[in-house]
Amino acid sequence: MRRNRTDPPRPDVLRDGPAGVRRGLPRCATLTLTFSGGVRMIYELRTYNLTANSVPEVERRFAEKIEARTKLSPLVGFWHTEIGPLNQIVHLWAYESLQQRADVRTRAIADGIWPPDITEFAVSMESDILLGSPVNDPLDGPREWGNLYELRMYTFPSGTVRSVMQQFSEQAAKRLEMYPGCFFMSDLGQLNRFYQLWPYKDWAHRDEMRAIYLKEGIWPAHTDVSAVHQLVRHMVPASFSPLH
Repeated sequence: MRRNRTDPPRPDVLRDGPAGVRRGLPRCATLTLTFSGGVRMIYELRTYNLTANSVPEVERRFAEKIEARTKLSPLVGFWHTEIGPLNQIVHLWAYESLQQRADVRTRAIADGIWPPDITEFAVSMESDILLGSPVNDPLDGPREWGNLYELRMYTFPSGTVRSVMQQFSEQAAKRLEMYPGCFFMSDLGQLNRFYQLWPYKDWAHRDEMRAIYLKEGIWPAHTDVSAVHQLVRHMVPASFSPLH
C-alpha cells in the first residue's frame, strides 16, 4: 500500500532517497542520507535575527522572490519564531554539495534572483551546514505536518555528536511511529550540535504527544554523553514553506 506523504514513517524501515528504497537499520549504521544516484545531501540552516515587529514584512519580501529562487535549489522549510528567541526567521535549504551551494548562490546573485532586500531589518545572520540522519523522512517536497515546529538544538562534548545522532536514530522508531520528525548534526558553523525538528498540528497535539511518549518511556532517547547546552525554538511556518 502506498503511504501518504502526511503519514509518519514506518518504524521498521529507513528511507534512502525519494524513491523510498527500504532497508533495515543495523545498530552500527553509517549515518548518511543518500538520494537517487547516490548523492549525499547537505542542508543549510540559516537563522536571521531581525528588528522587532519586522517579521511580517520580511516574510512578504521573501515570498515575492521565493518562486524564482527555488528553481535553482529546493527550499525545505521556512519559519519564524513564536516562542524562544523572538524576531527570528529560520530557513532550511537542501544541496547536493558545498560546490552546488556556491554555484547556486553565485547565479542567484548575478541574475538578481536572490536575496530579497531586508537590509534595514537584519540585525545578524547565522549559517550552519548540517548532515541528516538516515531515519529522516525524505525532505524532497511539501509535507502537511502541522502549524507548529519545535527545533531542539543540543550541544555535546567535542567528538561525540556523530555517536549521539546514531543513538537517537536507533531509538527513534516508536517516537517516529507516533508522528514524523527529523534529526541533523552540524558539519560546519556551530559545531558539536545535534538538531531535532519536531512538527505538531498545534499546541494541543504537542501536549498529547509528549504525554504519551513520556508516560510510556518512548522518548527522549538515552545517550552515552549528556548535552552541555540546550536551546529550543518554537516556530510557525511561512505561507510558502514546503514543511507546513
